[in-house]
Amino acid sequence: MKITTQKELDDLIATANESNTIVLNEDLKITFDCTIPCNIDAYNITARNIKAWDIKAGNIKAGNIKAWDIKAGNITARNIKAWDIKAGNIKAGNIDAYNITAGNIKADNIEYYAFCIAYHSLECKSISGIRENSIHKCLDQEIKTIKEEKKVTIELTESQLDKIKHLI
Repeated sequence: MKITTQKELDDLIATANESNTIVLNEDLKITFDCTIPCNIDAYNITARNIKAWDIKAGNIKAGNIKAWDIKAGNITARNIKAWDIKAGNIKAGNIDAYNITAGNIKADNIEYYAFCIAYHSLECKSISGIRENSIHKCLDQEIKTIKEEKKVTIELTESQLDKIKHLI
């Protein structure tokens, strides 16, 4: 299903059930910025930015996600800001969440409130909890810290360079 007009979107929203949920048995492609005041229950979601209350999906690929609850098989995103995340696999730039539970997590920076648990693997540049007795753990192996390589530029004179070459 492809939605390109506000009327098409309004018609889709009108199909929401009493719990304000729309269930589709096909892919949904929305090609403009919009706000959908209901829950999202989908197999695959591909979007630049997602703002939603509840997301249940097989796979999510997005630039930025802001959500209350996310339950997904796989999440690939630049930035995730969420209350609770439950996923099979998470690959993200930055994660800011209340609680995180996942099979595998690979992210640049992770900040959470109470706990961050990965079953199989957890790789990140930094991870920290906000609550004083917060906990982060990977059950099957040690947490891998991704080290950033820092590049340094040094300007040398010819004579300084010759002295260094001589030492090598």
